[in-house]
Amino acid sequence: MAVPWEEYFQLVLEEKLSTKIPEQNMDHVPPVLRLLEKRQELMDADRGLQAQKEVFETTKASLKQRWEQLEQKEQELKGSFIRFEKFLQDAEARRSRALRRAEEERHLAGRREAEALRLRAQLAELQRERARLQRGLQRLEPCARLLGQMLELLPEFQEVPELVARFDGLADMQAALRLTERQRLAELEEARARLQRLRDSWQDELLLQGQRRAHLLERLESARERTLHWVPRPEEGAGCSPGIQVDSDPEHGG
Repeated sequence: MAVPWEEYFQLVLEEKLSTKIPEQNMDHVPPVLRLLEKRQELMDADRGLQAQKEVFETTKASLKQRWEQLEQKEQELKGSFIRFEKFLQDAEARRSRALRRAEEERHLAGRREAEALRLRAQLAELQRERARLQRGLQRLEPCARLLGQMLELLPEFQEVPELVARFDGLADMQAALRLTERQRLAELEEARARLQRLRDSWQDELLLQGQRRAHLLERLESARERTLHWVPRPEEGAGCSPGIQVDSDPEHGG
């Protein structure tokens, strides 16, 4: 706990005053000299206190300046730490974005490589098909030339190309009819499925309504039994309990 300055100087003064002077024969010292000695001691003590006070004030000012410098340094360190933390966060964000871009580019490269492999395989298949068709065309080319020569020599076969074209048209029509038939069959199957679902739902609804009807009939029968239990028959009207009365018809009452 810090001691106030007044108490500190008072303690120092008392310490100075409590210092014993050298042993003298006080009996032979005049009072004036003793008073002068005491005054001299007080002046020496005051000078010592002033010197200590100046040293203390200097030390205090130095410590205050040092403390201010430390606070300023602390603020600078805090600012540097905040900037460094932000720098680390920005660097981590850039790193994450770079990793995501690299992963996306790697996936894209994989997809492109797979697409390139597929296209190369498709190109190879098309090249093989082209070579096969080319070989077939080369095999049929003599037949085509022979057929052309025969058509030139035999005019009655001039309508063969028309027959071939008609056959191709009929084949295309047959393919279209088969496609239409398949579509109609699919629509018919879908209609049958919808009808079956409607039948199933209708049967479920009928079953549910039957259960509700049976439940209502049970409640009606239970209510009828309770009514018969409390309401006497006409031939038993005279013998019913005095505490139970049957209300008569308001139109025939009186």
